[in-house]
Amino acid sequence: QVQMVESGGGLVQAGGSLRLSCVVSGGIFSMRDMGWYRQAPGKQREFVASITSAGSTNYADSVKGRFTISRDNAKSTVFLQMNSLKSEDTAVYYCNSILRFAGREDWGQGTQVTVSS
Repeated sequence: QVQMVESGGGLVQAGGSLRLSCVVSGGIFSMRDMGWYRQAPGKQREFVASITSAGSTNYADSVKGRFTISRDNAKSTVFLQMNSLKSEDTAVYYCNSILRFAGREDWGQGTQVTVSS
């Protein structure tokens, strides 16, 4: 049973920074492709950033240059450093994990990020 626990969300003023963490337990973290998604009220969940097991990264256009995804395989943790936050970044942020050889996808419970203008 895989467990994914996000932390680091909160309330921040526009222009500020937050660092989200997602700890994964119950599986082989280093083999997982990891990602962050977000869902704002009344909107569909959308892709934010991803990092493959090999370390390749990808970002949504809306966060390029402001957000950085990284991983620490020794700690089974993926991070999302968010800088220059805007009010439109307000959402619940979800950690996503894909174990491709097993065809398995898992989600965390989400952490709220609120950016005040």
